[in-house]
Amino acid sequence: MAITDWPADERPREKLLLRGASALSDAELLAIFLRTGIKGMTAVDLARNLLEQHGSLRELLAADRSEFCGNLGLGPAKYALLQAVLEMGKRHLWETLTRSDTLASPADTKNYLTAQLRGQRNEVFACLFLDNKNRVIEYEELFFGTINGASVHPRQIIQRALSHNAASLILAHNHPSGVAEPSQADRQITQRIREALSLLDIQLLDHLVIGDGDIVSLAEMGWI
Repeated sequence: MAITDWPADERPREKLLLRGASALSDAELLAIFLRTGIKGMTAVDLARNLLEQHGSLRELLAADRSEFCGNLGLGPAKYALLQAVLEMGKRHLWETLTRSDTLASPADTKNYLTAQLRGQRNEVFACLFLDNKNRVIEYEELFFGTINGASVHPRQIIQRALSHNAASLILAHNHPSGVAEPSQADRQITQRIREALSLLDIQLLDHLVIGDGDIVSLAEMGWI
């Protein structure tokens, strides 16, 4: 049976308009993105098949171009559309983060940094630079590593902070393993960076460790 033959309140697009996007399952959201199915499969059937193959919606969205386009019913046009949608989401979060006079919401900060770093397959170490009123100046990814870690150099962080005339900053990095628990090395480098910044009267506000479904704040843990 075609989706157009379904009851109106069960069709993904109509259901979204009636009840909001949060009411839809992953398969229903993906079906709206796909728009059409293939011979013998509705868009919802195809979406369910894709989710089963990849294990989750996140894994599908994180697939590289070759892997994504290798799926039945997908191709370069859908991949380009997906990348545009994901980038719009990141830019929306960035505007949310920077639209106010001060960095007022820890949740917005975590959401933005999670969107930037969680999907990375290798470890990436980034900094969010702030002015003396806690307004966001810039976000930069500074160090890149293997799946097990990245070499971090405090001197380079200081150079970038001075370049931006930052009064404070927030560190963030991902754990590709998916486990957000900070390692002893994470705590040690955080302390080294904090001490180096303090010599220049630059404050380290936090260091966020981003896992698969969780994010840990070293400041909230009392380690800064």
